[in-house]
Amino acid sequence: MEKTLQMNTNSRDQMIDITKQVEEWMQEINANNGMIIVSSLHTTAGITVNENADPDVKTDFLRRLDEVYPWEHQLDRHAEGNTAAHMKTSTVGHAQTLIVSNGKLVLGTWQGVYFCEFDGPRQNRKIQLKMISS
Repeated sequence: MEKTLQMNTNSRDQMIDITKQVEEWMQEINANNGMIIVSSLHTTAGITVNENADPDVKTDFLRRLDEVYPWEHQLDRHAEGNTAAHMKTSTVGHAQTLIVSNGKLVLGTWQGVYFCEFDGPRQNRKIQLKMISS
């Protein structure tokens, strides 16, 4: 079973909690046990699992990535000027594989699944979901 989620982003760097959307799709297809792959279909946007209780974690996360990969760097040669976005995506990763048990994502108490925008704002960002039942 597969599904493509679409979303719009409204800033250059943004973390959007997509946990609820993933869980709703799992309910639609009656997912029970197995794995779900959540994959960004973009080279400048990733997927991560992180804390979903304190919003400052997202702020700190994005700020620290900016420190490591500043947007403007005099030695970058990529013609589009978004090398930092590509670096952030490669660091975060484009996908996550998550365990599904008894119809629920197996996440820790404070964990959520995030779509990470690094080159926004953008329209029609795509996230591919793939359920692999056991």
